[in-house]
Amino acid sequence: MKYYSLNNKAIKVSFQEAVIQGLAPDKGLYFPETINQLPQSFFEDIENFSNEEIAFKAIQQFVGDEIPTTELKRIIVETLSFDFPLVQVEENVYSLELFHGPTMAFKDVGARFMSRCLAYFNRDKDQKNIVLVATSGDTGGAVASGFLGVKGVEVVILYPSGKVSDIQERQLTTLGQNITALEVDGVFDDCQDMVKKAFLDADLKHKKLTSANSINIARWLPQMFYFFFAYKALKKYNKSLIVSCPSGNFGNICAGIMAKKLGLPLAHFVASTNANDTIPRFLENGIYNAKPSVATISNAMDVGNPSNFVRIQELYNHDLAQFEKDFSSYTYTDEETKWAMKNIHTNSSYVAEPHGAVGYLGLKKELEKQPNSIGFFLETAHPIKFLDVVEPVLNIKLKIPKQIESVLGKEKISFKIRSYEELKALLLK
Repeated sequence: MKYYSLNNKAIKVSFQEAVIQGLAPDKGLYFPETINQLPQSFFEDIENFSNEEIAFKAIQQFVGDEIPTTELKRIIVETLSFDFPLVQVEENVYSLELFHGPTMAFKDVGARFMSRCLAYFNRDKDQKNIVLVATSGDTGGAVASGFLGVKGVEVVILYPSGKVSDIQERQLTTLGQNITALEVDGVFDDCQDMVKKAFLDADLKHKKLTSANSINIARWLPQMFYFFFAYKALKKYNKSLIVSCPSGNFGNICAGIMAKKLGLPLAHFVASTNANDTIPRFLENGIYNAKPSVATISNAMDVGNPSNFVRIQELYNHDLAQFEKDFSSYTYTDEETKWAMKNIHTNSSYVAEPHGAVGYLGLKKELEKQPNSIGFFLETAHPIKFLDVVEPVLNIKLKIPKQIESVLGKEKISFKIRSYEELKALLLK
């Protein structure tokens, strides 16, 4: 399998090169040269396959022969060492819980898969890679956990000061070893811009930088897995299936669309956003006009210029009319998000955190248009990670899971930076 840059299709690399580079030399995101549909018989019999078997069939063509089958299967088993339950919230509405991994966020899947791929590629090398990543919330903790102690890898995480929850911050600042946390005076987009600038800096080329954001194919593509798992669970209802993704950098929904391109029978996608409404506005007027991100209670979605949207456009060959048949996007305020959290809890006793609540609102709106369908929204992180919002909104006290207890008593260690020059100086040390 070859991957090309979305800025210049003449730039082609292997899976290994795309994983290690993260971003193409021309700033483009890497994209697979071919996408081959899986056989129809696979989807007809999907309930007879284990999650590990499903994941292998979904990802194998994108890895090719660069990782042997036995090794790839081992990586998948280690990646999927936790559950992905579907919980019914109300009639025809389900929550797909993606927070049962070690850091209690959906990003555990991609981070674990990528870290193990990188470890395989470095197995016989003395060189080191620096994984440089920006986070608006959960990416940092998942990457820190996934890469902790991985041979030949140093991890540097940038996060916006004061704009991630206390638990999220502790998960990325307390592990030590090969993990370094940088607290940036700014917003997530500032962190992401610094990361992209570093990749293109000739002075840093010898540092072998790569990214563990969803711009990296090894972080992004495994996010397909849980869409297959949800379909497996809901197939028995024999209804048109709508998926609502709370969307920030658009990695999840892009992975879901990739799953559809592989043949997975998903009828419609909803990109549910908070006040950072670049894509809803694009669908209204056809003009992509990114704006600086604004802070909301669903902070992991506070992204003004979502990187993965260009991949979605490529999946539809930039055909807006075809894209709009499969895709809707709606924006919600913090007040609407709080209302949804209360409504869900009152009606079903289910505790949704702010991101899942935004996903719920988008799903409900689309189900009004397609009432004979069934749908699920992604619950992307455990409510405990947003207890400063969840507890006062729902007037409840959350029990602290064991995964979170393990970081609460540890000392936070981070370095504050204000500019790209400060980041560069740290990387050159």
